[in-house]
Amino acid sequence: MSVPKYKIPEMIDLPDRQWPSKSLTVAPQWCSVDLRDGNQALPDPMDPEQKLEYFQMLCGLGFKHIEIGFPSASQDEFDFFRKLIEEDLIPDDVFIMGLTQSRPHLIERTLEAFKGCKRGIVHAYIAPSDLHMKQVFGMERPQLIETAVAATKQIRELAAAMPGSDIRYEFSPEEFTDTDLAFSLELCEAVFAAWGKATPEKPLIMNLPATVERRPPNHYADMIEWFCRNFSKRDCITVSLHSHNDQGMAVAATELALLAGADRVEGTLFGHGERTGNVDLVTCINNLYSRGIHTGIDFSGLAEVAETVERLTGMPVYYRQPYAGEYAFTAFSGSHQDAINKGVHKLGEAPKRFGMGWKVPYLHIDPADLGRKFERLIRINSQSGKGGIAWVLEQDYGIEIPKAMQPELGKIIQAYSESVGREISSSEVYEEFQRNFVTPHGLFALIGYWPRPDDNDPTLIHGEVKMKVEGKEKIGKADGNGPISAFVNAVKRVVDIDFSVDDYHEQAIGEGADAQAMAYVPLKFAKGKVIYGVGVDFNIDQAAVKAIIAGLNQLGPFVYM
Repeated sequence: MSVPKYKIPEMIDLPDRQWPSKSLTVAPQWCSVDLRDGNQALPDPMDPEQKLEYFQMLCGLGFKHIEIGFPSASQDEFDFFRKLIEEDLIPDDVFIMGLTQSRPHLIERTLEAFKGCKRGIVHAYIAPSDLHMKQVFGMERPQLIETAVAATKQIRELAAAMPGSDIRYEFSPEEFTDTDLAFSLELCEAVFAAWGKATPEKPLIMNLPATVERRPPNHYADMIEWFCRNFSKRDCITVSLHSHNDQGMAVAATELALLAGADRVEGTLFGHGERTGNVDLVTCINNLYSRGIHTGIDFSGLAEVAETVERLTGMPVYYRQPYAGEYAFTAFSGSHQDAINKGVHKLGEAPKRFGMGWKVPYLHIDPADLGRKFERLIRINSQSGKGGIAWVLEQDYGIEIPKAMQPELGKIIQAYSESVGREISSSEVYEEFQRNFVTPHGLFALIGYWPRPDDNDPTLIHGEVKMKVEGKEKIGKADGNGPISAFVNAVKRVVDIDFSVDDYHEQAIGEGADAQAMAYVPLKFAKGKVIYGVGVDFNIDQAAVKAIIAGLNQLGPFVYM
């Protein structure tokens, strides 16, 4: 008989499901499994010193449940437990967790590792799916329940022999999403009864994992809601999630399952773990933070966290990883850059318009909250627009390019990026701005300009300009109704070209006594041609006349007197 290689997973029988109409308003408990699930999947697992640094980083971030290893798996794993306990390296409010299979000798070794621990969680697991029972264990359902119950009772007895320790229990029916729901419930009820001492104050943790992601996220949510509804002592258990990312939907599955009633999330930073990895806690936690939910985890230095994880694990953080990737908040597109630039400049209007303090196009969270700097939000290449280029100059150099000047600057920077065939740095943008608008090569060099008010009429300015034209010194004198007007008229006595300056933009560069004026001057020529020159000086009038010379130098050859 021919059968399909794959088939559509059957829906969960839950016609009155409630989770689709719910919203998350409170963060779950977070449990890091980086040092166990994440570490075991590294090509080169961390050594004890690296694991200690990682553990201390997790504590500093605010994690209160940390699975630190599989103490029965190796002497190194066992010794790491003992080091943390014997050297008093565990914060008083942190539970360390250790994983064990449901086998007597492994359980005994595991509990030995916990001796003297102030707060601990023993995490036992067994896979009740038909796939595992029939093709791995060779067990029937009653035998599997018997094994899990015996393991639970053994853990209870060994934990009771440590009266000075607060030892909790976590049970995982591994491959929960591949297991018949009714059987999962039967197994978990039997384990709960065998533990016998769970209370709302000290609940038993029922970890219901999507060990291999075979179902869509909504199926996981249905299964969690069904389990929460049908478990006999729901207030005496913590329902925990453990999603893997085989189909790329672990974050979505986790969020939907939280809507369905789960209380706790196990995962790793940046999703390290077997195959395609565990659910990424950085993404999950910051998703909730971006919606105004207090998460209890501090990612304000996320770049440093990413660098530490990369260094300790040898695994790079993907450059488009949500929140932590180098390009996570970066815009190359001109339209995106322009929108971000305008949105940031209008942030003061966000509370009144949107009822929230952060509302910027293309940025769903303030990168500064994660320690990301604004200068890297916009990256420049041949696809970049004028708004993004202006943003880079403003953020890195404090230069506020007038809007009317931005299109011309944008063309120059795009042409430069195309010529070098790559992304260009902010320093290259600045150098091109200087070369084309501030100090362009041309025919003219200003030697000096002396504006003098008339003795009888102070609104009348007598101007004298001394300049070089193609290396030859020239002097022009003329009057005007202001210093700039007199300068323009004096220059026209030297060069045979008609141009005017109606107004110009100015700004201060720097602060205090070192502040200089930067003038952006539009030179208007016949037939509507406009060229911008830029000048810098401690005196605003001198900055403006330097800008006029810079503009004239962009013209190229022409007739002069």
